[in-house]
Amino acid sequence: MEENMKFATVEDTVEYHLFLIPDEPRDPEKHKEILHKYIERIMTQFAPMLVPYIWQNQPFNLKCKPGKEGVPAHMFGVTKFGDNIEDEWFIVYLVKQITKEFPELVARIEDNDGEFLLIEAADFLPKWLDPENSANRVFFHHGELCIIPAPRKPGAVSWLPATTPTIPQALNIISAHPEKILASESIRAAITRRIRGYPEKIQASLHRVHCFLPAGIVAVLKQHPRLLAAGVQAFYLRDPIDLRACRIFKTFLPETRIMTLVTFTKCLYAQLVQQRFVPDRRSGYKLPRPSHPQYRAYELGMKLAHGFEILCSKCSPHFSDSEKSLMTTSPLWTGFLESLKKNDYFKELIEGSAQYLERVEMAKNYFQLSVNQPESAQAMSPGEEILTLLQTISFDIEELKKEEANLPPEDDDQWLDLSPHQLDQLLQEAAGKKAAEPISKEEKENYDLTQVSESMKAFISKVSTHKGAELPREPSESPITFDTDSFLNYFDKILGPWPRESDSDDLDEEDFEYLESDDDLDLKTQDPGEEASVKGTLDGLKSYMAQMDQELAHTSIGKSFTTQKQMEPLSQIVNNSSDEEDSGAEGSIMTAADIDLNLVSNILESYSSQAGLAGPASNLLQSMGVQLPDSTHHRPTTFRYPWRSKKQSPLLTHCWETKFSITAPPISLSHLFFFKTTQ
Repeated sequence: MEENMKFATVEDTVEYHLFLIPDEPRDPEKHKEILHKYIERIMTQFAPMLVPYIWQNQPFNLKCKPGKEGVPAHMFGVTKFGDNIEDEWFIVYLVKQITKEFPELVARIEDNDGEFLLIEAADFLPKWLDPENSANRVFFHHGELCIIPAPRKPGAVSWLPATTPTIPQALNIISAHPEKILASESIRAAITRRIRGYPEKIQASLHRVHCFLPAGIVAVLKQHPRLLAAGVQAFYLRDPIDLRACRIFKTFLPETRIMTLVTFTKCLYAQLVQQRFVPDRRSGYKLPRPSHPQYRAYELGMKLAHGFEILCSKCSPHFSDSEKSLMTTSPLWTGFLESLKKNDYFKELIEGSAQYLERVEMAKNYFQLSVNQPESAQAMSPGEEILTLLQTISFDIEELKKEEANLPPEDDDQWLDLSPHQLDQLLQEAAGKKAAEPISKEEKENYDLTQVSESMKAFISKVSTHKGAELPREPSESPITFDTDSFLNYFDKILGPWPRESDSDDLDEEDFEYLESDDDLDLKTQDPGEEASVKGTLDGLKSYMAQMDQELAHTSIGKSFTTQKQMEPLSQIVNNSSDEEDSGAEGSIMTAADIDLNLVSNILESYSSQAGLAGPASNLLQSMGVQLPDSTHHRPTTFRYPWRSKKQSPLLTHCWETKFSITAPPISLSHLFFFKTTQ
């Protein structure tokens, strides 16, 4: 393992590491013994949640990892969560709770995407933090997310390393300065919001449904419900070679089928129910007509039987009764069982009852796999487990058939059908936003379009780089400030100094009043020579813009924009005292364009053309917190602009009928040309 701890490389896999602090020098064997004790305590304490949990692929597990290449010995686990992303976030909850229950532990968690906790809180991260410098900075300690900061300048903070910290350095920082590395409230809230609801959420993720299954599978699932996931995955990922074993069933005969209640996770249920499959006629698995009231139960049972048959066709039994009998006589099992009783694992079941014994068998299986398994032991495959259980457990088909009459009702699967409104609501919740309330009729009539232009100004004001542009987090963001010297200095560093050219008054400094400098960039002018370069840049920029205005004056591009002169008869709030500007192109007159009106008009045209569907206009505005009212008219309304006819939405019609206009500072035609050509 490298010091930078580059973790998971396998797709859909999460890795988690638990370190002891303070990281004192210890004898390797003694340290290993201490870590083993912690694993036993952790797996025992969280057993009530882990025993009944159905994992998509692999369970939560912990093993000792010896020290290597500067990384101290620690507890380590890896879980392939596959298609069920909730398994990964349940592990995040577990790791968070482990560091809360054991304050001397520090946890680190990553998946094949890298620091997925930072991805979840991306909207709230400080600007200095990016994938290149985030290694070994993100940990859980005392149940809280911690981020080790980077100093602005090497040596500025004595306890912070100038480069990426190593694991020992990170552990020392967490131990010595726990209060100074706590992640911001907004970052912690984003993570807490994602794992909110656990452990109660586990029950909400389950789906119970009737299945017509062979008795052998019913008996296996009663003792080992987790094997259901292996059966579903075997069917879901089947290939033609796998299906050869299902032409004639040898293990799970269709004649032994009975009706039973099976508990799926919603992910497993969706995978099984959505697949269309016709069984081989030779298999004996015949389905009733789709109109049959129990058609779904027959279909699900047939699919599961194929999955279990595929698993068993690849394996042979592996007997381990002696190991299990020795396991139950060990003092560790006795303590484990007492912990389960203390944490209400058995609920109010009567000791010795059938359901109580089923839970005991589940606990034994969990104990053998997660707590008492030697590191050198070879884990059995799901197929081997199933065949071994069929050889060792006894079940009476007639007794199982009697249970059919008293089956609990199955759950409704309406959650599979998602309406557009529910999808929007889920996306809003995932983004940490409250669902937008419908706009009332009165609000539609009095809708203030100024927030559209103001939000766009705030968006344009953000400094963008090759990494992308920032979106304003709130439409009512604080007033924008701009340091001209810093901006031009930054501009000069990118493009290099420009030659000085003739001055032009066409571009005022106030044209940049909506640009915002990046607070994290140190762009202060250092010397007189650099100041001269800044002035040359400004002069050159003005000159280029003036030349563009002169060229555009001979084209018809200016007619495509609404100018302040054209808007004078329509609104009394336009500044009547504004003078026409001389472009210098053979006396051509360049009238200042109404930037806000052009902006809003184009956005509303784009919004109307979406016809109620998702599109660039609505996506951009919603990301800035602006919600436009939906059009109640399905037919476009025809109306006349002051200078041309167009079809437009009722909202824009209302805009014109109310003579909407906003006073804006004059802006050059070349500026608008840039905006229009980038649409």
